[in-house]
Amino acid sequence: MNWNAADMNTFLQQKEYIDTLIVPLIKVETNESLMKTSASATDFLMNLSTYIEQQFKGRIMVAPPFAYSPSMNSKEFGEVLSKDIAKSPFRHVFYLTTDAEWTSLELHGKVLWLPAIPLENMDERLKNSIFEDQLKQLLPLLTEEWKK
Repeated sequence: MNWNAADMNTFLQQKEYIDTLIVPLIKVETNESLMKTSASATDFLMNLSTYIEQQFKGRIMVAPPFAYSPSMNSKEFGEVLSKDIAKSPFRHVFYLTTDAEWTSLELHGKVLWLPAIPLENMDERLKNSIFEDQLKQLLPLLTEEWKK
């Protein structure tokens, strides 16, 4: 499920089954030499979020991406975001990111860090294969949390 009006209606009617929130964290590089890498990482993360949502429709809600720039204080941003998300009805929260800095922060929920894989020159079958492989790596982390 995605954070839109139609899916939110479904969530509000069936929230006892939709207990997990995926929060994409997007680093927006404004330095011209890093913009392409940043855009590629964003592309990867958003496509992976969509893939995960499709695989777990009815269990997972994907939040809109939260974007931040390098000059922002990630610790403060993470604390505020985490505090707000802790008030939500979701039992399980996963922050999905390609920025390893988030792994050192204390947040309400679990940080899932993945290295960005450039997708721009891949055909759809290869992209899907990569997303399957990434999900296989994430699945034990998701199921471990769901058992709690």
